[in-house]
Amino acid sequence: MPALLNPVLDLLTLRGTVTEAEQITARIRRLRIDGDQLAGLDVRPGQQVRVLVTGLTLRTYSVWRYDPSGVVELCVLDHPEGGPGAQWGRTVSAGEQVRLRKPEGTFTLRPEAAHHVFVGDETASVAFGAMLAALPEEATVSGCVETATAADRLPLAYAERLDWVLRGETALPEAVRRLAPEPGGIAYVAGEARAVQAVRKVLVQEAGWDRRAVLTKPFWTPGKKGME
Repeated sequence: MPALLNPVLDLLTLRGTVTEAEQITARIRRLRIDGDQLAGLDVRPGQQVRVLVTGLTLRTYSVWRYDPSGVVELCVLDHPEGGPGAQWGRTVSAGEQVRLRKPEGTFTLRPEAAHHVFVGDETASVAFGAMLAALPEEATVSGCVETATAADRLPLAYAERLDWVLRGETALPEAVRRLAPEPGGIAYVAGEARAVQAVRKVLVQEAGWDRRAVLTKPFWTPGKKGME
């Protein structure tokens, strides 16, 4: 990247250094990024950061964990379509400098909810992990998380309260019908765009949920890049 751009990028991004890169599931790497500029940020569970992965290419990742002392942890999913984001997540190593934007997004935990329902796939499970980790033990939690294999399951807080399904065996809308969550809480629905809409339809039209109580976040759809 031309050094001429650095002053501009310094205005738009924060600098950090990768200090850990760890494979935590079959296809997901945990990246720990440390930096003085990352200290004291306003981060809400479920938010994302945009990372400059190569040149001027930005890719968006949910925050897995944040430490106000100046640590941002991401979990990056490797996927067969490749692309600059997948390549970066697969190859970045400790010692490399990273530029990222401040956390953003409204797909965040509603801590005051009477109960919390999480529905999504691997791409959603990182945001779910941050949300679940922020909930107290007495919180009422349920949901369905779909993965390609059991080896793709992230270590989530309260994982034993969730239904884990394998892709191709039980579709998420059907898993939600089986779960039959009662209205009155907040549902967090994220992942593949068509599945998100189908689950929302089940909750609102079949289960009687208020549409305002169903928070949705389409992270991806087949054949289309740049959902963010």
